[in-house]
Amino acid sequence: MKHSDRPYVLLNMSMSADGKIASANRAINHFSSERDHENLYRLRATADAILNGARTVDTAPIMMDTGPDKFRRQRTRNGLVAHAIRIIATGSGSLNTNAEVFSHRFSPIIVLTTTRCPKNKLTRLQEAADAVIVAGDDELDFPTALAQLRNEWSVNRLLCEGGGALNDALFRADLVDEVNLTICPVVIGGREAPSISDGIGIAHLADARQFDLHKRRLLDGEQYLTYLRKP
Repeated sequence: MKHSDRPYVLLNMSMSADGKIASANRAINHFSSERDHENLYRLRATADAILNGARTVDTAPIMMDTGPDKFRRQRTRNGLVAHAIRIIATGSGSLNTNAEVFSHRFSPIIVLTTTRCPKNKLTRLQEAADAVIVAGDDELDFPTALAQLRNEWSVNRLLCEGGGALNDALFRADLVDEVNLTICPVVIGGREAPSISDGIGIAHLADARQFDLHKRRLLDGEQYLTYLRKP
């Protein structure tokens, strides 16, 4: 899919030195510094929309907001509205509509789901969100959903913040243009602990997505890496 047909997609993830984004029981999922949190808001200030998976929204009291006023001013300088559109992906429709994000109505909330979402769940999602996009049957059809976001909601730049299964789906669909990683000086371990790209994965190394290291910074023990997809 050409860029003219979909948003530019960038990922932002923090991970431990052994590649984990949370502990096996998901109890530990915040281990980066305040500087990394500021980096998240800085990236949000460049995006028309923010994308999270349903489990990320369900398990953490997040608003997907702009952050402190300085980042709202940065959005204005970037020619963007005060707050990004908030997008939540749930293939099965099993999203808690009482999650914290639905209590804060400062920008539109769009839910992406599939035809396997039961009718009763679809109705709840339609009542809780500003819009619901149904794309795909067994699995979310992200190329179709992203094209709709661009054409109907003017989303030109989409920031994905995980989790791992959502990232995996975007990688497999070859929709990721940029990866921003913060590597934190901590080891979590655990065979079942999630990584930045879980889910189905890619079966053959020849099909792996290729990226070039574009930028690297070392700040207070944390590595900040930016990768751009190979042409």
